[in-house]
Amino acid sequence: PNVKIDLFSHTDCRGTDEFNMNLSQARAQSAVDYLVSVGIEVDRMTAVGLGETQPAINCYCETCTEAEHQENRRTSFKIVDF
Repeated sequence: PNVKIDLFSHTDCRGTDEFNMNLSQARAQSAVDYLVSVGIEVDRMTAVGLGETQPAINCYCETCTEAEHQENRRTSFKIVDF
């Protein structure tokens, strides 16, 4: 009950940088909102949108497969305090 986490959400490379930053922030917030809905205290989490800045699969955007795009659209977390 004392663990604090940062949730990092990412997008694929399609779309503008601004759109992807907004989308990833909304994605991270959606994950936080879900965790709150199942009883996790909101002050234990921070939503961070990273857009397309840290791809899991580094491919040239126009040649990425749909599977590679899907891997880049993700949310991960980091324990920051316990």
